[in-house]
Amino acid sequence: MLLTRGKRVVAEAVIKNDVLQRLMGVDTKTLYDYRQVGMVGGFLAGSSYNGAHAANGLTGIFIATGQDVANISESHAGVTYSRLRDNGDYYWSVTLTSLIVATYGGGTGLPTQRECLELLGCYGKGKARKLAEICAATVLAGDTSLTAAILAGHWVSSHERLGRNR
Repeated sequence: MLLTRGKRVVAEAVIKNDVLQRLMGVDTKTLYDYRQVGMVGGFLAGSSYNGAHAANGLTGIFIATGQDVANISESHAGVTYSRLRDNGDYYWSVTLTSLIVATYGGGTGLPTQRECLELLGCYGKGKARKLAEICAATVLAGDTSLTAAILAGHWVSSHERLGRNR
């Protein structure tokens, strides 16, 4: 995590308690308590990422934009940090320590993958930093969604309802 190749990128957000409760059915205190246990557990287990699931969102972006999907093994490494603010809002950050992305050459030139990069404003030389920022924001959004779904009891029930557990 310290001496890696690729990009080091951070995404951070402050989520208001009332917004989290309204949209995801979880309050920030419950989320914070859960994340503290999860973060420590990830470190104790020697995980390369102590959040919910960085590889999931990154893999989608990698396939859509012509990245080398084999690099997910390194690119998903990172650290999450959270803090419950005095006013009840939730601060959450994701640091990806070795994100390997490109915006020109290789698979990025395939027609559909190039179109995806163009839609993001990321096709061409010198745009890898912007793509890295989008990747980190995607991981943060995915971690927020997955963690809140687990805590609210929606994750399993939605899989049951949509038939994914069969």
